[in-house]
Amino acid sequence: MLLEILNPMHYNITKVVSESIPTVATLPLLLLMGFLFLIWTCEETSSIPGPGYCMGLGPLISHGRFLWMGVGSACNYYNKAYGEFMRVWINGEETLVISKSSSMFHVMKHGHYSSRFGSKPGLQCIGMHENGIIFNNNPTLWKEIRPYFTKALSGPGLVRMIAICVESTIAHLDLLEKQTTELEHVNTLNLMRRIMLDTSNKLFLGIPLDEHAIVLKIQNYFDAWQALLLKPDIFFKFSWFYKKYEKSAKDLKESIETLIEQKRQKLCTTDKLEEHMDFASELIFAQDRGELTGENVNQCVLEMLIAAPDTMSVTLFFMLVLIAEHPQVEEAMVKEIDTVMGDRDIQTDDMGKLKVVENFILESMRYQPVVDLVMRKALQDDVIDGYPVKEGTNIILNIGRMHKLEFFPKPNEFSLDNFEKSVPHRYFQPFGFGPRGCVGKFIAMVMMKAILVTLLRRCSIRTLKGEGLNHIPKNNDLSLHPNERQPLLEMIFTPRKSLGKNERDK
Repeated sequence: MLLEILNPMHYNITKVVSESIPTVATLPLLLLMGFLFLIWTCEETSSIPGPGYCMGLGPLISHGRFLWMGVGSACNYYNKAYGEFMRVWINGEETLVISKSSSMFHVMKHGHYSSRFGSKPGLQCIGMHENGIIFNNNPTLWKEIRPYFTKALSGPGLVRMIAICVESTIAHLDLLEKQTTELEHVNTLNLMRRIMLDTSNKLFLGIPLDEHAIVLKIQNYFDAWQALLLKPDIFFKFSWFYKKYEKSAKDLKESIETLIEQKRQKLCTTDKLEEHMDFASELIFAQDRGELTGENVNQCVLEMLIAAPDTMSVTLFFMLVLIAEHPQVEEAMVKEIDTVMGDRDIQTDDMGKLKVVENFILESMRYQPVVDLVMRKALQDDVIDGYPVKEGTNIILNIGRMHKLEFFPKPNEFSLDNFEKSVPHRYFQPFGFGPRGCVGKFIAMVMMKAILVTLLRRCSIRTLKGEGLNHIPKNNDLSLHPNERQPLLEMIFTPRKSLGKNERDK
């Protein structure tokens, strides 16, 4: 009766099916559909914890979470939910998220994890695909380029950088009035970026440049890098999605190309070539010998100039905020600086004597990391802490989380007590180590110590009332980029009364 009511035209469903599909073909069709369904829902059982495949929804959800939350927040979410060694998918590729020290040590130590992963179209857009050193995922080419960076960031360059940092910091403090608002607040992040760009330029390139314009282009370049790094391939099918990021990368690359051409002209007209044999010069001559392409030379110079103004400038900015929040720590560092150096500027011999300053720098990088993730790719099958890892597997090392889970006595507090005792290498890795460890980690420590000491000798720093690290908006991606419009970025620099009259007047 129900069928009659619902089907006034008296269609017989069995008759309709039999007429449209021959009976002989019905059974094979049903078997084929069942087979395809089994393939779609079948997931290879894995001993590694993580979300389920769920008919392909698992990979979509996990990749979407990384795009929505940011890499750092998504990694922390998954490690908290599934453990310190777990598996997700990014762009359809199996990806391990690890925050366990023993597993991290294994990955960093071995050469078959010397490649990185990321969106190929995204890296091509910003010029990093098989170019430069930061995200070059071609291990063979990367090994050919790395020695140029190693030479520039060690030896004589390491020693010269101390005097350059002191000189640049003092020069920018002398011009502080031009960067001070009507309320006598200083845009500290912008100040740090200018100092970092100036020091990098003096040591590695040596060509006059417009600091304000280049700093802005560097910030836009890094915004593009973060936005494109993990985007799915379909994102790049529509140019209006990534057009602005492509323009940001192009603007900076064109500026660097102009500076390199000026450097080339300078090398052609100089009488004493040895006085100008810096990082850029070495690359230009390597290109002339046919060892490097022009595109790779441009990208290497670009990456050398942008590294410090991005990550190190933000690191120093957070250090100054921590100093303003912890006046007792500031007092201890200033006392040590006065004891070790007196009225003179920092020199090479002072570096190892500033233990309180060094512990402060280390604790700042542990407590408030700027780059707290390392991305790698497995180049061969392996076993990590009993878990099988296939060739081609992506790996994210969640260093920031590991620094707050293992070893340290006060992991969730900012305290110099965390570095009172020697910290084993495996438990603290702000720069990584091994074949693909940060090539600039030694010079980075020298630069941070020299700039921080120079600032503390001349200024007392405080933030606006009631503002601190808890008010900073965080992207939790590969590096943190506080919003330039946030008033928190403005600090107050007051000359220290302990300085001599001549230095205080200056």
